[in-house]
Amino acid sequence: MKQVNRKRGDSFSPLVYLVFAAVMLLTLVLCVSVGSVAIPFGETASVIADALLGREAPQTTAASIILSSRLPRVLCVALTGASLAICGAAMQGLLKNPLADGSTLGVASGASLGAVTAIAFGITFPALPFAGTMVMAMLFAFVSIVVILSLAYKLDYSLSTNSIILIGVIYSMFASSLLSLIITFSGDKLHSITFWTMGSLAGTSYRNALVLLLALVLCGGVLLGLSRELNAFAVGEDNARHVGVNVRAVRLSVLIAVSALIGVCVSIGGCIGFVGLVTPHIVRMITGPNHARLLPATLFGGSTFLMLCDLAARMVANPLQLPIGVVTSLIGAVVFIVIFYRSGRASA
Repeated sequence: MKQVNRKRGDSFSPLVYLVFAAVMLLTLVLCVSVGSVAIPFGETASVIADALLGREAPQTTAASIILSSRLPRVLCVALTGASLAICGAAMQGLLKNPLADGSTLGVASGASLGAVTAIAFGITFPALPFAGTMVMAMLFAFVSIVVILSLAYKLDYSLSTNSIILIGVIYSMFASSLLSLIITFSGDKLHSITFWTMGSLAGTSYRNALVLLLALVLCGGVLLGLSRELNAFAVGEDNARHVGVNVRAVRLSVLIAVSALIGVCVSIGGCIGFVGLVTPHIVRMITGPNHARLLPATLFGGSTFLMLCDLAARMVANPLQLPIGVVTSLIGAVVFIVIFYRSGRASA
């Protein structure tokens, strides 16, 4: 007897990746074209193509705007979106928790606390003077994950959704209070720190894009390589052990990769919440729950989602620019409530 009902994602085709990639590239060109000075879509695509192929770009005002200002910002936005999205998808699989994300778990707040501490007190490293903020954000992000999961495990051995979210909210409030205390004594750095905590990728450079790309390749490569193990975790840790997964090693690898990637993103763009919560759920509707399909597609989905949010942040109050974190939080808060409501009904 033939099985009539098919699981979501059984009809998934690799061609879907091409669609994701095409949408992402079109969104990138659109975001570079639109701004206070509108540039034709075709001209933008031509300038970007010339730059990629190493051809000399025409010496026009439009080309100067594209290459010196808009393109590096949009590249950083795309890479940040991809990084945060794959982190969210990996955490949701690892914890078997649909609400897991750097922002909902308090990891992003911890990373922000580390970065603001470095900025306010001028913490640097002799060999890498520009990496103080990044290292502190990565360190605080990892410590935050360990603290939150440890406290949640002490309260509830099953690591239920409600326990983790509760501890995450409490930790976020604690980190926010410490952050406010640091800001109070930050003096002349008050304005820049306050705007940075709301999330903004304005003024980013190609060097920032290169750092984000390297972090995504290294840490994202680790997460992609653990897709089969994450599938086992999604069923349960006991099942993962039965099929031969080294649970402790995989958990530690995922936590280190996620904390490092979130730390890099926060150190460059500030606290941009809910990207890792919203994107995986949208992409999962198309690819299904298999992490071997979900994680690569989430990279494209996260890039597209954050680029569109950044475009809205630039254009809604033009000529003023809203912090991108404000836009993602407005969208993410609504999605968070919907997901929490549905998960509550499903467990009832």
